[in-house]
Amino acid sequence: MCLNAQMLLQFSVSNYRAFRDLQTLNLTASNYDKALPENYITPDLPGLKNRRWVKGAAIYGANASGKSTLIEALEAFVGFVRESAKTTDPLTPISQIEPFALDPAAAEEPTAFAVTFVNEGVRYEYRVAATTHLVWHESLRAFPLGKEQVWFVREWSEELKDHLFSPDSPKGLPRDKGIEKRTLPNMLYLSKAIAENRKELEPVFRWLVKQLKFLDLSTKAGLGGSFTIGELQTADSSLREGILRLLRHADLGITGANVVDRPPSEAEFDRMLAGAPAEVQTKMRSSKWLRPELSHRAPGGGSLPLGWDRESAGTHRLFALVGPWLHILKSGLTVCVDELETSMHPLMVRELLRLFFTDQENPNRAQIIFTTHNPLLLDSTLIRRDQVWFTDKDDEGKAHLYPLTDYEPRVGESLVRGYLAGRYGAVPFVPEGLLGTFPAVQKLPEKAEAEA
Repeated sequence: MCLNAQMLLQFSVSNYRAFRDLQTLNLTASNYDKALPENYITPDLPGLKNRRWVKGAAIYGANASGKSTLIEALEAFVGFVRESAKTTDPLTPISQIEPFALDPAAAEEPTAFAVTFVNEGVRYEYRVAATTHLVWHESLRAFPLGKEQVWFVREWSEELKDHLFSPDSPKGLPRDKGIEKRTLPNMLYLSKAIAENRKELEPVFRWLVKQLKFLDLSTKAGLGGSFTIGELQTADSSLREGILRLLRHADLGITGANVVDRPPSEAEFDRMLAGAPAEVQTKMRSSKWLRPELSHRAPGGGSLPLGWDRESAGTHRLFALVGPWLHILKSGLTVCVDELETSMHPLMVRELLRLFFTDQENPNRAQIIFTTHNPLLLDSTLIRRDQVWFTDKDDEGKAHLYPLTDYEPRVGESLVRGYLAGRYGAVPFVPEGLLGTFPAVQKLPEKAEAEA
């Protein structure tokens, strides 16, 4: 057994944004599929001997099909856990709860989250169900020796207008009726107990708020490069050499990277600060304006720096990403990435994923959950069939999450062709064109048909 094992095993959600019904992402690896052994982890957990879990999952789907919703749901759940103890008013709405909007009845029903994970070699299962003003259910189970220990179950009683806790004498987490009473109806007991220094719950709380990371690479997010800049500035940074090595090997012609102080020109300052108070203008003009400066190969074998505003969007994106990416790998974290391929070549995305799927570069077994439209990543030399998931919407606007393995693709089957042909769903269906001006079935001219 690996005492330091940390990993996500499963996440479920219902009645959240595009998801009306219960949807589950299960990272269990198939015992029958022997492909790409470095893509999965075998932690040998008590009670789950010889079970394996994948290091990553790719989620495909058409626009607005719900693939981003899965990551948003997990991030909302983590935000609820992190912020809940700060609540001081029992009437404050729970901002992370956003029920399915297309069914009026959904607003009155709880949004449910459930996560199963491993921290420090112990498996936990934490569940929450809540409306915007009330936690209806909260429970935590641990499996330190492979057998279930119910640490607490908290249920709302409409009759008593209060929460009931059970069991009376739980194993692993003795009850604290004082904390139970001080937990507001719109607050999580887990968060409140941590705020009141219940050390037994630290592995659960810390895994949720520290082990899970979220990166939004979509164009709307504007991922900045401050983390990478900070690591380059620190001479003894454990990531600095890795950042430089990755940039040099990314086939961008980069030979080195520095951080320089490049404030805007006076004319740019005047435009930026027009109408701002004098003290703000003084502070902004005296601040450091740190920017990356990448050196590139020049004719004759030399190397010249290039202004940051002259670098491509793809270079900006890679620079911003490389620092956090290497930090996640080094720390063995679980990262969720929305729109992984934004502004980057598919081969570059492939190489970034390969860092996760090799033991040499990922010795601490970091995991990645990512959304993508890129069919070229459906490559049997990169990703296993049990690492591929799809999202699609039905006629009522409900999003559904399902694995590629439901289709039982044959060994050697081209997943790229199958996906693009719509065999697995999760692709746009536009039979008459975007403006509805093309016939649904376009026939060849009769002469061409005859010649065929």
